[in-house]
Amino acid sequence: MWIWLLYLVCAVAAGYQVTAFLAVLRHLLSREPRAGSLPLVSILKPVHGRDPFFELAIGSHIRIDYPNYEVLFAVNSPDDPAIPAVRALPGVSLHVSPHNPPNAKVGNLMELVHHARGEIYVVNDGDIRVPTDYLRRVTAPLSDPGVGLVTCLYRPVPLGLPAAWEALGIATEFAPSALVAPLAGVNEFGLGSTLCFRAADLEAAGGFAPIADYLADDYQLARRLTRGLGKRAHMSKLVVDTGIGYPSWRAVWRHQVRWARTIRVSRAEYAGLPVTHAGLWGLTAALAGLWPLAITLVALRILTGFTAGFLLLRAPIAAALPLIPLWDLWAFAVWMAGLRGSEIVWRGHTMRLSPDGRLSPRP
Repeated sequence: MWIWLLYLVCAVAAGYQVTAFLAVLRHLLSREPRAGSLPLVSILKPVHGRDPFFELAIGSHIRIDYPNYEVLFAVNSPDDPAIPAVRALPGVSLHVSPHNPPNAKVGNLMELVHHARGEIYVVNDGDIRVPTDYLRRVTAPLSDPGVGLVTCLYRPVPLGLPAAWEALGIATEFAPSALVAPLAGVNEFGLGSTLCFRAADLEAAGGFAPIADYLADDYQLARRLTRGLGKRAHMSKLVVDTGIGYPSWRAVWRHQVRWARTIRVSRAEYAGLPVTHAGLWGLTAALAGLWPLAITLVALRILTGFTAGFLLLRAPIAAALPLIPLWDLWAFAVWMAGLRGSEIVWRGHTMRLSPDGRLSPRP
């Protein structure tokens, strides 16, 4: 009986890998909308702390080829280590946020909207490096009134060996999974690498305040700007860079578990995630002596991961083909750890996650 159950799970895992591969291929072959009008854009950058990639990331925002934009930064403390690097940039503004919600990043955004003048807002994380054609490409899809949000994938730039391991997962597992959503007709998705939307739509959705208690602020904002307003999200073909630096394997593990617990309380499909780990089921099939099935699963997993990570994202780490199925074993362990527990460590503070994804300080 169990062997037929294994066959069924492996068939579903293989089907997911084929779907993910088709999603990546569809994205690679898709056409980008052409830029129309070029309205004033406000780039809102909430920042916290400073890492080796930080200056490269923020510096890229003042070299964008776009005629009419402003860059606004916000920190939570006048002593934030990011301040000297931000002040060294010409033509940007820096604000210290008085807001102190559970999600400090959203508190910074709540402050920045009071100073932003743009018709279009672009929000991205502090460690995001952008190309010079960034604004022309991410704002173009908003010429369609049915599009409420534009987002994009990100290329991991690891700083050290532990970070390289997480980069492998981002490039070969996360990227293809993010493209399955638009292929399946899901309209409410958004990544912290870029969230581009109309200022008027943000106001109609209630601003940033309603998401100030959530850890998954990008998902919550995307949901309000799309489903909440009867619009859809658009995945741009643009790829930005994000610096990843962790001092230890323990730090990578804690970050992964935090991410897993956030997904668990935000999305109902968390329980089914292990079926997407084809490397895990390939190993299981091999242990059961089902070698043709095992080889098929591993081959599909490597094909999808390599196509997404190397051909689409151009992430060098994705060329480490033997490591791709091994990542799935790690991902399953992370999934198991994410099944239980409500405490996470975020920005140096231990917080609690409620069943609906809200943050609160640990008592």
